[in-house]
This record gives sequence, C-alpha cells and structure tokens, in this order.
Amino acid sequence: MLANVYEQDINLKEYWASEKLDGVRAYWDGKQLKSRNGNMYRAPAWFTDDFPDQPLDGELWIGRGTFEQLVSTVRKQTPDHDEWRKVSYQVFDLPTSRAPFTERLALLKQLFKKLDNPHIKMVEQTRATDHDALMQQLNQVRTAGGEGLMLHRGSSYYQSGRSNDLLKVKPYQDAEAVVVKHLAGKGKFKGVLGSIEVKMPSGRLFRIGSGFSNMERQDPPPVGSTITYKYFGLTQKGIPRFATFLRIREEH
Repeated sequence: MLANVYEQDINLKEYWASEKLDGVRAYWDGKQLKSRNGNMYRAPAWFTDDFPDQPLDGELWIGRGTFEQLVSTVRKQTPDHDEWRKVSYQVFDLPTSRAPFTERLALLKQLFKKLDNPHIKMVEQTRATDHDALMQQLNQVRTAGGEGLMLHRGSSYYQSGRSNDLLKVKPYQDAEAVVVKHLAGKGKFKGVLGSIEVKMPSGRLFRIGSGFSNMERQDPPPVGSTITYKYFGLTQKGIPRFATFLRIREEH
C-alpha cells in the first residue's frame, strides 16, 4: 500500500492515526525480510527469531533522525550484529488478511501477545477525531523530532497501489524527481555542488539548491538517481515552492 497526502476535507473519524516513521519499508513474508523491490535484507538470525509464520508489513527503524544510519546498517550483505541490535521492525499491517483495517489491528494485537522478541514491535495506532486534534498530534510528533503522521481508514482492505485509504500528514509535501544535472556552487559553495537540476514525472525541470549537507555537496546524488524532496505547494507555473533536498531514494 502507498499513501496519498492528507487534505482537510475528509471525515477523520473514519481513520486511525500513527507516527510516520523515518525508516525503511520492509515486508516479512513469513521467512525473511524483503524490500519494496523484493530484495532480501540480510538480518541476523537472532533478529527474526520468533517472528510469526504469516506475512507482515512494516518498517525497519532505529529512531527519529537516524535514517542514514539505518540505511547503512540494512544495506550490508554481511550483517553487523552490533548495528542490528539498534534496529527494530515496526509492524503496521497484515497484508494477507481479508479483514478491514480495524479488524486487522485487533488481529495484530492478538498476534503480538504471543511473540517474545524485543526487536519486533507493533506501531501504536489511535483513533483520529478532528483536524485540530490531528494538528496538535502532528505538532507533538514534530517537536519530538518525528517526521509526521499516517492516517489509515478503518474500513479499508489491504490493497496495493496509492489511495485515500492511507494518507500522509506532514507540515510540507514531498515528492520524487530524477537528477539530470549537477550545477557548480559559487561563493561559500565554490568547488562543490551548488544545486541539482531534476525532472519531475511530468517532464518539467527545476533546480534544488538547499537541504544538502557538506558531505552531500562534495558527493552529490548521482545523475540518473531518484531523490525525495520537500516543498510547500506549487507556483502558477507548476514548479514546487521552496524545494529542499531530503534524501536519495532507497533502491534496495
């Protein structure tokens, strides 16, 4: 399942809310952890010990603001046991269940009562009520260093693809684009990256010059790679406002 972006005109009482974890999506097929593209994460055997036989959907996660550390850990073909001890598998769904989401949550709670592994956890879900309460919850998460919230419609069935059954709630919007050119920096960025030119799925080109760390300016996202950026609405010409680089999309 993939998420759309929350807009204020929906009936929030139909939804469950949870924190949007800044992790790596992972699918447990009953035997091993796989990426969204079907590649295996080589987790240590002790990490998945006592994981259930049935499939689960969730995210590998270390904590708020640790995405780069997490990616470095889970990409290794030979797992670093000390690094993996910091990771948890945060579960938010039962992908093979034919029950609606509210019932799937109840099934997950029953399942987790039987598990004895500190590295697998169930994502906390609370009933959404209204927009003001949702914004208060969002502010609390953001103040604590979190990224945002997720909304999941209680009556929805698990299905692949993007729909309003699953929504992202953020103080900004985000999207993906392909890097087509590096542009040299000037002034304090002389000798390193100044900005990148990227192409939206529509084919429209624009530039992103902020959000890069010093290391990323020295070793920028490769031409041809897909990056995620945040923005605050669109200009009249359809260009993202105040676009800021977030990360290279994890392709594992």
